[in-house]
Amino acid sequence: MKRSEINALIAEACNFFNQHHFCLPPFANFTPEEWKNKNHEYDEIRRNHLGWDVTDFGSGDYEHAGLFLFTVRNGNVKVARDEKVYAEKIMIVKEGQVTPYHFHWFKQEDIINRGGGNLMVKVYNATQEDEFSDDDVEIQMDGRHYTVPAGSVIRLHPGESITMQRRLYHSFWGEEGCGTVLVGEVSQCNDDENDNRFYKPCGRFATIEEDEPPFRLLCNEYPDYVD
Repeated sequence: MKRSEINALIAEACNFFNQHHFCLPPFANFTPEEWKNKNHEYDEIRRNHLGWDVTDFGSGDYEHAGLFLFTVRNGNVKVARDEKVYAEKIMIVKEGQVTPYHFHWFKQEDIINRGGGNLMVKVYNATQEDEFSDDDVEIQMDGRHYTVPAGSVIRLHPGESITMQRRLYHSFWGEEGCGTVLVGEVSQCNDDENDNRFYKPCGRFATIEEDEPPFRLLCNEYPDYVD
């Protein structure tokens, strides 16, 4: 992805969050220059990958295979003194914009439609060999438990949520004709380095072409810009 595209998407996201009255924490507004002057009081943000996250999953086609995220809070499974055992993200999913099939070995999460259009979620259990299972899938959705056939698509209207159990393959996108979706995620600690199993190998973070200076740092870029 080009840096200019990422910059534009972050500016667009700020407007979208404002439209839905979702207020970001102060560090969302730190510029790369400001980060250079932030001391160790802000190490949790750097260490736990809080902040902006824009990815095309290595597809080169963000509009059709991408995801926009902001990690608001997160613990760290690798730091013994970090007692925070939960994470929260806010995401933006466009119509027809697919997040590819993946599951998590450790993290259990709720995916929540916070507003806008409808979120479509397709689910499969994983076999012991990490393939798609033909077994029915147990769905946990806002206190309701029921089963659906493998490969079913669940529609989340604004206000609805679904629980993603460990080793449950899921892919999601915004329903065509219904508008961009504001999506929340509440989960156990997020560990993008070790806890994502994509069905088809892909890049978790985008490769960036630096065609202009960054407007904001992405959550995986702090080491590149901050000593």
